[in-house]
Amino acid sequence: MKLYYSPGACSLASHIVLRELGIPFELVKVDTAAKKTANGEDFLAINPKGYVPAIQLDNGQVLTEGAALLQYLGELKPGLWPTQGPMERFRETEWLTFISSEVHKTYSALWDKNLSDDAKKVFLAKLEKRLAGLDKHFATHDFLMGKQFTVADAYAYTVINWSGYLKIDLSRWPHLQAYMQRVGERPKVREAQAAEK
Repeated sequence: MKLYYSPGACSLASHIVLRELGIPFELVKVDTAAKKTANGEDFLAINPKGYVPAIQLDNGQVLTEGAALLQYLGELKPGLWPTQGPMERFRETEWLTFISSEVHKTYSALWDKNLSDDAKKVFLAKLEKRLAGLDKHFATHDFLMGKQFTVADAYAYTVINWSGYLKIDLSRWPHLQAYMQRVGERPKVREAQAAEK
């Protein structure tokens, strides 16, 4: 299995999950601007969408889209995907969808250099509401699903970690800040981040 990634991108979530689950994989760095891998391959030939993450399976199939990849990986090996029943799996998917559509995409807008300052203020206000909601959740939960770290936590951690680059002060949300520290201290999270630097 190959994980196509770019340092600092949302592909870090899949990277974390692969390490947490102990699934063997090859890490392939992608220059998303040039659409080339580190060894010069045309990334568009691998993933025509042109962005990471992408996972190439041993049979050659390529899977894309972060939330879908996290579900796939979670089902490969027990440990980070709910097994108690359909409602728990639905709740995990609910969190993945929320992180993807409400948190990830809002952060992404703030990276857009063509967006006006006024437009960025609108996205920032929306993001602050989402972070406040997460802060309230983490006042009574260690992780998104309660006491257990799951694939959704790898995704949430990855995108919320962009706050530092965007100069968004998380100290306004102490429970969210404590969650980020809890996840960031996990050995496999540290390993993934170190491998990408």
